[in-house]
Amino acid sequence: MPSHDEIFEKVKETLVDALGVDDDEVTPTARLKADLGAESIDFLDIVFRLERNFGIKIPRNELFPESLFAADSGFAENGVVTEKGLNELRIKLLHADKAAIDKLAQNPKVENVEDLFTVNMVVNFLASKLS
Repeated sequence: MPSHDEIFEKVKETLVDALGVDDDEVTPTARLKADLGAESIDFLDIVFRLERNFGIKIPRNELFPESLFAADSGFAENGVVTEKGLNELRIKLLHADKAAIDKLAQNPKVENVEDLFTVNMVVNFLASKLS
């Protein structure tokens, strides 16, 4: 099993290739959208590249669960993540930074959910998949 540092280096290479960013921009706390400029379509490409680079299968919505906020889910109302939605994030995003989820709970706007998707979240997800 690769070490945390080895996984991080491979994730960094993947994100540099997928997003065209400089490798010094890819830090553990870098947010994929806000800091690295990822767009919705990039998330599919990132998953594809991670699958290829790590030799694993990542089920749809497992790493980046976009379906969480479908109109009828009850997880968000009027652009705000509900308590039900926050609880679902805690369940679905076990690999996300707990402090970031707690911070989201203080300002639960739907657009702030994207801040949970950090480089470190991807590394933690892969570490759990590869163990």
